[in-house]
Amino acid sequence: MEILKIATEWAKAEVFSSKFFILFGFFFVAATLGFWQLGKTETARAYIYPTLVAGIFLLAVGFGILYANKSRVSSFELSYQSDKAAFITSEIARTEKIIGEYTTIALKVIPSIVALAALLIIFIDTPLWRAICITTIAMMAVILLIDSNAKTRVEEYHKQLELHV
Repeated sequence: MEILKIATEWAKAEVFSSKFFILFGFFFVAATLGFWQLGKTETARAYIYPTLVAGIFLLAVGFGILYANKSRVSSFELSYQSDKAAFITSEIARTEKIIGEYTTIALKVIPSIVALAALLIIFIDTPLWRAICITTIAMMAVILLIDSNAKTRVEEYHKQLELHV
């Protein structure tokens, strides 16, 4: 029964983490509204669409994680009660997959996107492309910040699962 409690706590922590994606998504959308209403220069107006796209993306990710983990919390008890060993085995496989994805994304994909965006800022001199690159870097920083905490949580959850095999 202890493993069920640990699994539920992990999923609830993921729900809490998803709220940060939603919060930052709203910040980006608010920035869009600010640039739209107050932006007088070409550079300020160039940020309208990039911040809107980043905000919508972060909101979609946040609500997706929120929905997935809320439904997972309710299904944990049923899965655990029906077959404890299968529940633990499937959770171990799922956490291993998540850890691998976090490693790929955090160590390869996000740094590559940030490096490319930084290079584009240097070599492309139009306000729209600079706004896209700067917004992309800001969004990647938010994702990295939130996902680094999520990766640590899933690694700890994985260790707890392995102790109960």
